[in-house]
Amino acid sequence: MAHVVPLLDQPSNYKDSQNRVDRQAQFETLSKSTTLYIGNLSFYTTEEQIYELFSKCTSPEEGGGVKRIIMGLDRNTKTPCGFCFVEYYTHAEALACMRYVSGTKLDERVIRCDLDLGYKEGRQYGRGKSGGQVRDEHRQDYDAGRGGWGAQAQRLEMERRREVEARYQDATDGPDAVAGGGGDWKDRGDSTVLKRGRSPGDEGDGGSRAVRSRKEREQDDE
Repeated sequence: MAHVVPLLDQPSNYKDSQNRVDRQAQFETLSKSTTLYIGNLSFYTTEEQIYELFSKCTSPEEGGGVKRIIMGLDRNTKTPCGFCFVEYYTHAEALACMRYVSGTKLDERVIRCDLDLGYKEGRQYGRGKSGGQVRDEHRQDYDAGRGGWGAQAQRLEMERRREVEARYQDATDGPDAVAGGGGDWKDRGDSTVLKRGRSPGDEGDGGSRAVRSRKEREQDDE
């Protein structure tokens, strides 16, 4: 019965592709690791929120606690991109957080915790082509907490817009072009403007008749 329910404090089978250690060495390092990798974070989760949650399983009275938090950043914009590293003083604290914090919600998102081989400078940056995480490169759904549409969905939308613009450009060029709105006359250098002549009923002509009729009335009064 001991193998029916999986242990909550066991690391996953994930292997960092940039780490050259073999499986046996990786297992030995993880058995002593004090660092956790935290995934599926919102882009808007702050370091203070992470510290408050992950300090609940620490033992400060025994010399433990959260040693440091390294926020994962977009390589280009240097803004949070959904992951972080939490480093403790003891291995027992890291295991306790895997048992009791992994799978809980932070900022309305179910977060994932896994033992890590240890933070090294440069690992705080996303490895995706657009600067963020690789998983966001392949995401096609809309996730407000992860910056909106995934990178793949954004690329598809940009390609669609370029196709529409190309079709519109083809429609406005060539012998069968669609009329563009008739605004080209504004750019012409010809300042000649044709005006129609005044008709007897125009305001100016009517005004002169009104002047003559007033003079006639003045002559009659005399």
